[in-house]
Amino acid sequence: MQFIVVIPARYASSRLPGKPLRDIKGKPMIQRVWEQACMSSASRVVIATDDQRIEAAALKFGAEVCMTRVDHQSGTDRLQEVASKLKLASNEIVVNVQGDEPMIPPQVIDQVATNLSIAADTGVATLCEPIDSIEDFLNPNVVKVVANLNQIACYFSRAPIPWPRDAFNVAQDSVPTPARRHIGIYAYKVDCLNQFITWNAAPLEYLESLEQLRFLHNNIAVHVTDACAPVPSGIDTEDDLNNLINYL
Repeated sequence: MQFIVVIPARYASSRLPGKPLRDIKGKPMIQRVWEQACMSSASRVVIATDDQRIEAAALKFGAEVCMTRVDHQSGTDRLQEVASKLKLASNEIVVNVQGDEPMIPPQVIDQVATNLSIAADTGVATLCEPIDSIEDFLNPNVVKVVANLNQIACYFSRAPIPWPRDAFNVAQDSVPTPARRHIGIYAYKVDCLNQFITWNAAPLEYLESLEQLRFLHNNIAVHVTDACAPVPSGIDTEDDLNNLINYL
């Protein structure tokens, strides 16, 4: 089973300007993400960017770079452009690793690619993990996912789902056992990416601001299962960055 990793990296960030190039103990963030991805089983790791500053930095530390358009509405659109430029076959697997996850475990990259290759009737695979705090369960910035017995996603939401009607209140300490946080790593079949750019945004996608709902709206099965290793949160703020630097 072969797959490639694509790391989208945009310079603009409202909460942390220039995020991919922010220094983390002597290396830009994007280099640390790239190094983690290179430790996976991927046959190729490509940084996708629309910014020449990121391109220059990535070439300096030896990464392959694919320049993309600046007008993409979503990360999935950008990924499809990369697949097209690289002339990937329709059955190839592309793993999208976010450019702000410098501590992502290489084994979960392998896991999501393997899951997609095994789940023949799915077009997308992703991962999740148990939610262990009431704060996260109620937090709209923590995306939840519910799956069926075949590990196919039924729905993604910012709302606290599943909601136990008769046995839960916000003051209690325990979270419903099935509650899962969606982890934003995806594996796609290239054919599915090519279909994605032809679809209009789905009504629920607009409502929840979650682009993965476009796949469900168009009857594309999304495989989801618990990650094989803990996945640290991405770097979104100056505090996140400082906490990681202190940890390292």
